[in-house]
Amino acid sequence: MAKKRNIALIGFMGAGKTTVSHGLKEKYGFTEIDTDQEIVKREGRAITEIFATDGETCFRKLEQEEVLRLQDVEGMVISCGGGLVMNPENVANLRKCSTIVFLTATPETALLRVKDSTDRPILNGHMDVDYIRALQEKRWPAYEAAADLRIATDGKDVDTICREIMEAVEAEP
Repeated sequence: MAKKRNIALIGFMGAGKTTVSHGLKEKYGFTEIDTDQEIVKREGRAITEIFATDGETCFRKLEQEEVLRLQDVEGMVISCGGGLVMNPENVANLRKCSTIVFLTATPETALLRVKDSTDRPILNGHMDVDYIRALQEKRWPAYEAAADLRIATDGKDVDTICREIMEAVEAEP
C-alpha cells in the first residue's frame, strides 16, 4: 500500500496540534494548514463569532467543507480543529489523503496550554480540569477510531514529538 501524502494532526484542544504542525513545517519542510484558521480566513470572522452568530452546527458544516478542499493536496501537515473528527465523514475524507495522528495530553496539560485563550468557544466559561476531562472522555472514542497513530505530548518538547511522528509515519506499512 502506498504511503499517505499528508499528516493530519487530531486531538483535543491543548494537545499541541498547532505547535507540532509548526515544528513539522520547520524540521521536515511540510506545508502547513490549520483547518480552523482556514475557516476564519474564508469566513472573514473569528470562530467565536461564527459560534455566537450561526451556532456550532454551522461551524461544523464549514469544517466539513474545509476537509473536502484538502483531498487533493500533498506534502501538508494539517492541524485539525478539536471537534473535526466527531463527524465520521470528515474522518473518511481525511483518511483518503492523510496519515491521521492523534496527539494526546492529560486534562491538566490541556488546561495549562489553553487557560489564557479566549478563542475556544467550547471551553469559554469552562476552563477547568473536570470539564476538560469530561469532554476529552466524550471525544476519546472518535479520536481513537480515526487515528492511524497515537503520540502522547505531555512533558515532551516539540522536536521530540515531531521525531516520534516522523519515525512512526515512516514505519507504517
